[in-house]
Amino acid sequence: GAAQQQDPGDDLAAERVDLTLPPPPERRGRVHPTMQVQDEMIAIFAEMGFGLAEGPDIEDDFHNFTALNCPPKHPAREMHDTFWLPEDGHGERKVLRTHTSPMQVRYARMNQPPIKVIAPGRTYRVDSDATHSPMFHQVEGLWIDENISFADLKGVYLNFVRAFFETDDLQVRFRPSYFPFTEPSAEIDIAF
Repeated sequence: GAAQQQDPGDDLAAERVDLTLPPPPERRGRVHPTMQVQDEMIAIFAEMGFGLAEGPDIEDDFHNFTALNCPPKHPAREMHDTFWLPEDGHGERKVLRTHTSPMQVRYARMNQPPIKVIAPGRTYRVDSDATHSPMFHQVEGLWIDENISFADLKGVYLNFVRAFFETDDLQVRFRPSYFPFTEPSAEIDIAF
C-alpha cells in the first residue's frame, strides 16, 4: 500500500487561532488576600469549636437594629452612619448591614443554646475619612451557654491571636473602651 499524503491545509486548520479573542491569561487566579485571611480566621475559630453563621448584606431594621436593642434615636441609626435604601413597596427601608450582628440574631432565633458561632462578612458604614472605608470585613462571635464569662472571651481572643500570628510569644492587653453599640466594651492591644 501506498502511504497517503496529508494535506498541509489539515495542519493549518487544526492550529487555527481566533485572533479576535484576548490572549489566554499567563497565570491562573488567586484567592484575594482579604478572603484568604477570612478563611484562616474561620479555620482557627472552627478549631476552637465555633460554627459559622451567615446572612444577607441587605438587612431589615429589625435584624440590624431593633433586635440588638438599638432604639429609634440610637446613634447607630443615624443617616451619617448608615446606608439606608429607598422604601420598598411596603413602606419599609432596608439597610446595608452596619455589622455582622444580624447574622447572630438570625442564628440565635433558629437554634437553641448552647450556641457557639462566628459571623464573618462585609459591613457597610458611611465612613469616608482617611482611616475608614465605607465597606469593610468584620468577624463577630456569639457564645451562649451556662457558666460563660468574660474570662472565656479573653481566652478565646488569646488563643486566636496566638494561632493567627503563629506564636505564643505575644503580649496581649485588654482595656476598657467605649463603643456606642456595645456595653461593656474592651479593646485588645497586641505586642510582639
